Amino acid sequence: MFARTKRLTLRPGWPEDAPALTHAICHESVVAKLARAPWPYALGDAEAFLSEPRGPHEPRFLIETMETGAPRLVGGIGLQVAESGHELGYWLTPDAWGRGYATEAGEAVVAMARHALGLHRLDAFHFVDNPASGRVLAKLGFRPTGRVEPRTSRGRGGEAPAVMFELDLDDDRCSPMPLAA
Repeated sequence: MFARTKRLTLRPGWPEDAPALTHAICHESVVAKLARAPWPYALGDAEAFLSEPRGPHEPRFLIETMETGAPRLVGGIGLQVAESGHELGYWLTPDAWGRGYATEAGEAVVAMARHALGLHRLDAFHFVDNPASGRVLAKLGFRPTGRVEPRTSRGRGGEAPAVMFELDLDDDRCSPMPLAA
């Protein structure tokens, strides 16, 4: 699957993306806010990530922008099967923070989950020390569950408290979004 938004292209990652992925994600300020990425993040980690198999209901995308005239990898976003269903996760490289890219990419993936994948619910979380991610989730329609739970962060080398969110995809508040497959 692919998705295009006003400013972004969401596409699968390919083996040749490993150097650009490493460059974009290998900031401690990024990895410390993620659950599954190790720190330090190296080229071999990107190669392993890009070669991981994924199921048909686990779309995973690199986020590219063309705002500089050429495609530039600025982040990643995807859905993963979790204990209670499907979980949304995303990250952006630091120089892309504050531009609305996470919300724009998130809207596309939520629309895919609802309309292309037929999912009924998504879960998400953000670490307590990353409130900007909570604001993105709220813009996407996620609601806090009222729970704060310990979650593993490989980049931190242990657990950290995380604020849990959920989104009912059967709610009619979001309109369909055109998708490209």
